Amino acid sequence: MELEFQVQNVKCQGCASAIRTGLGQYPGVQTVQVDVPTGQVTVTATSDLRPVLSAALKDLGYPEKD
Repeated sequence: MELEFQVQNVKCQGCASAIRTGLGQYPGVQTVQVDVPTGQVTVTATSDLRPVLSAALKDLGYPEKD
């Protein structure tokens, strides 16, 4: 299952690395891709983890755009 998030505050590859590391620790997350210019985060997961990952992104300092 592919989940897409549009997030705020992604400014560099360091931000992208923090997101990949932070989300990658959750069971069921297979891949995490971050597009720095657009702030799009694409996660491939075994199930719909959207609420959990959305909260995790917010905790990491990258909340979803309204």
